[in-house]
Order: sequence, then structure tokens, then C-alpha cells
Amino acid sequence: MTTNNAADSPGTGPDVLRYTAFTTDPAGGNPAGVVLDAAGLDDAAMLAIAAELGYSETAFLTPDPAGAERAYAVRYFSPKAEVPFCGHATVATAVALAERDGAGEFVFATRAGTVPVTVSGAADVLRATLTSVAPRVEAAAGDDVTEALAALGWGADELDGALPPRIAFAGARHLVLAAATRARLADLSYDFARLEALMRRLDLTTVQLVWRESDFVFHVRDPFPVGGVVEDPATGAAAAAFGAYARELGLVPADAELTLYQGADMGRPGVLTVTLRDGEERVRVTGSAVRIPS
Repeated sequence: MTTNNAADSPGTGPDVLRYTAFTTDPAGGNPAGVVLDAAGLDDAAMLAIAAELGYSETAFLTPDPAGAERAYAVRYFSPKAEVPFCGHATVATAVALAERDGAGEFVFATRAGTVPVTVSGAADVLRATLTSVAPRVEAAAGDDVTEALAALGWGADELDGALPPRIAFAGARHLVLAAATRARLADLSYDFARLEALMRRLDLTTVQLVWRESDFVFHVRDPFPVGGVVEDPATGAAAAAFGAYARELGLVPADAELTLYQGADMGRPGVLTVTLRDGEERVRVTGSAVRIPS
């Protein structure tokens, strides 16, 4: 049987679409690759496509095995490895599907679990809302936090004591560290290899660095060395995990809408909306996405 292996057959692989999520500006947000028909691609081919594209993640779709309409199996690859879930590539993929098939409901079967996505809006500005898998929040060991701070070059006295370190999950694991000042968050220069080693040991996808501007407004950054990327410009999976973190610590009411600003320090500003609903465990993350001109 012959597989459609882009790594072995340059120029004959699938159509790779390029979108950027959590923005309406092609120069902003977080770029993602989207392959709407990944049938026949093996793991090596998907990894090769993601590596060649160079974005933090690329999403690969295959039809739902049960044949359900508007339902897909989705896998996500960074340039270095597969990740269980990626929020910005989910938003990008849902908008790409809506442009092809019309807005409405989609269901994505990911390695982290089932993720429903709703796309709404006009043709020129489409917004996607994903509903995360069941989240969880756990303590972060003191020694691990100390090592993370050392890798980042941060002092313990530069943390916000009102937002203690935790590991949060909503499809992928993220270590949440809160800076006491916007200036501390803006000054990001870290030991790539050292942070990557810690993250691999703790099975982290990113480190979610945050600064609280006001009750419901946060600025965030996400180092992503395990994906071969210094920093992720807008991170939907981490946003969902942070929503669970904020609720678990009682930082916000049970019904709340949070605004997360990300990417400005990289020159790719984006906006992520995190919605919590009383009595609902899962977290919603909303953002726009637009095609990147070729």
C-alpha cells in the first residue's frame, strides 16, 4: 500500500492551509497549519509537514470513523513532536471548515478527548468557540517551581503572591506562573535547554506566564521549547487551562468572562476570550481566525 508521505514525495503532499488564530489581522495572532484531508499521512509525514511549515502547531484532519457529519478526528503536531491538544489550531481549523462548509457546530475527536466547536459570524469575520475537555488543577512542587524560575531567570520575589504556581490541564498540561509586574512579563529571555528538560520531565506543553491587569483582564506569554518554538504567540489550550486555574483558586466568580492578551511582546498581538459558566466543568475559549495570504 502506498501512503501519501510528504516527507518522501515533495510537491505531491496534501494541501496545507495557513491561518492565524485569535486575531482578525493576518500579521497578528498565532499562525497554524491546517490539513483538511490527512488521509494516508503517517506520523512521520505529519511531523515533516509541521517541521517544514515551522508554525507552533499544524492540525491534521481525517473523517469521523463513525461517519458522522461535521465530525473529524484531529491530530496536532509541533515542529518537534505531536501534542495532545492545541487550541489555536482548533480555532483555525474550525474557521477553515466553516469557510468551506458553512458556520455552525463541529466536533473534533482529539487525543485529549472530544472537543465541540461552534463557529459564528459573518463570512469576513468568523469566530470559533471551543469547549475544552474536563480540566483539572494540581499543586506544583516547590523544587519544580524553583527550577522553572531558574530557567526563566526570574526571582521568587518577582511572582504575584495572589496567583500561586499551579499545574493546570484542559487538554494539555501547563505550569502557571504569575508575574508581579508587566515589566517582568515583558522581559522574557530564558535558558531554552534547561526549561525544555524540566517541561519534558513534568509532561508540560507550555509554561503559562501571566500578569493580572484587572479583575478579568490578563496578559499572558507561553514559552514552548518542547515544541521547538521559543514562544507561542496565542495559546488556546493554555487559556482554557488558565480559566480552570482562575476558577479553582476563586480568582473570579463561577460565571465569568476573562480577556487574555497575548503576542504583543512578539509583535503578533492576539485576544483570547475565556468563558466560565456556573455548574459547567468545561471551559470555553473563543477567538477569530483569518487566512494568511500566500
